[in-house]
Amino acid sequence: MTSDPNDVIDLGNRLLKQYPDAFSTEFNTNKEVVQNMTYVSSNRLRNRIAGYITRQKQSHR
Repeated sequence: MTSDPNDVIDLGNRLLKQYPDAFSTEFNTNKEVVQNMTYVSSNRLRNRIAGYITRQKQSHR
């Protein structure tokens, strides 16, 4: 999977929609959840997805 910003946003939004209660406002927690729920091959991409989800959760408090 490429690390295109649109791919990160699309996958992050899909995960948030399917599992809204699985994620928190903590990056490290979200990083582990993303790793367990997806088959992302690179740590950089996993971290970008987890960071996007963390920012979304923090802005929707």
